[in-house]
Amino acid sequence: MARKAAELQEGDKAPDFTMPTDGGGKVSLAKLKGKPVVLYFYPKDDTSGCTAEACAFRDNPPRFGKTAAEVIGVSRDSVASHDKFKKKYDLDFTLGSDEDGKVTEAYGVWVEKSMYGRKYMGIERSTFLIDPKGVIRKIWRKVKVPGHAEEVQAALKELKA
Repeated sequence: MARKAAELQEGDKAPDFTMPTDGGGKVSLAKLKGKPVVLYFYPKDDTSGCTAEACAFRDNPPRFGKTAAEVIGVSRDSVASHDKFKKKYDLDFTLGSDEDGKVTEAYGVWVEKSMYGRKYMGIERSTFLIDPKGVIRKIWRKVKVPGHAEEVQAALKELKA
């Protein structure tokens, strides 16, 4: 029996997806087989924490030796919003637009949040390191931005070891 998305664990097969990206493209996990993938989910384009996280991945790309992981940032923002965000901060990786919420729900990152006593649904900042065979090797939930890109780099090195 398949696990519920919220229960995805390290060692599980990563849920496949296809979604539109910045620049009018499309990204599909199946087409990235053979490469490690850093799939990170963030709440909203051009907000302070999300900008800091995107810039950290831009400035500390998850590479090990000559092999680079494919980095994909995902939010529910539109492709147009992603285009502006990517251009403004000169981001050099793909931004996936999950406007219908299928990918955020498949990965269990669309959760109830609370701010100032008000409950609402939103993306829990999370990162999944997926190996070249499509298996989740590391999951970070409730990510704190400072130092996170470096943690992902270290985990990628272990994946290669």
